[in-house]
Amino acid sequence: MTEDPFVTHRSLLFTVAYEMLGSAADAEDVLQESWLRWADVDRSQVRDPRAYLVRTVTRQALNRLRTLSRSREEYVGEWLPEPLLTSPDVAEDVELAESVSIAMLTVLETLGPTERAVFVLREVFDMPYGEIAEAIGKSSATVRQIARRSREHVAARRPRARVSRSEQQAVVERFLASLRTGQLQELMEVMAPDVVLIADGGGFAAAALAPLHGAELVATVLARADRVTAAFETTTVWLNGAPAGRFEVDGEPTAVSLVVENGQVTRIYLMRNPRKLTRLDEPAELAR
Repeated sequence: MTEDPFVTHRSLLFTVAYEMLGSAADAEDVLQESWLRWADVDRSQVRDPRAYLVRTVTRQALNRLRTLSRSREEYVGEWLPEPLLTSPDVAEDVELAESVSIAMLTVLETLGPTERAVFVLREVFDMPYGEIAEAIGKSSATVRQIARRSREHVAARRPRARVSRSEQQAVVERFLASLRTGQLQELMEVMAPDVVLIADGGGFAAAALAPLHGAELVATVLARADRVTAAFETTTVWLNGAPAGRFEVDGEPTAVSLVVENGQVTRIYLMRNPRKLTRLDEPAELAR
């Protein structure tokens, strides 16, 4: 027996849904809905199962994204993507690693649902315009226009420079070491003067409700961590295709993803919402 195409392409389908939604839980729901539709399809009429399944997942993810927009507007504090534990192998595909990074997923949140779908399918998965048009119910000419606008939108907001894996890891480890000691000066030295910290507690964990700007303020807030808890541990882990950090604060997990430029941290994404930290023990399977 040959393996069902849905099973064969499941990692790809999950990655498409996750990049469109920024939520692994919602991506899994989309895959479940797509599987139910696939189960009712006459397979003899499907010429390209992979393309068919990507279109199906795209439509379901678009529907889910539109229904989620209101709840995200009412979200308590800042909304950040759900982090995924990944293997170091994901970083070997530089474009995939960048596309699933917390920084990129946060930028994609600034796009509308259709623009996000077009950007993901075209820029990340290199899908032909005609197939994207069929997936989202637009003409090819319209899709080309949307692709150009979304590409320009993302280019203006994405991190300015790529850094090597070794540089990212070195800065992350230095940042975590400074965090463990709670030394204000050490924290300030590892961060750029205009660093920005964005925290997501979702109303379930203590977190700043708005972004914090500037190395002195950010370092002061972070340095309190070892003083307000009796047990504070940090571990370097791979999250969303890059070295990152995981904290254990009195047994409660916290994940941190960093943007590094010129050897310093320029942006800190602090994920504290426990509902988004359920996938830090088993690596997610991502694929393009």
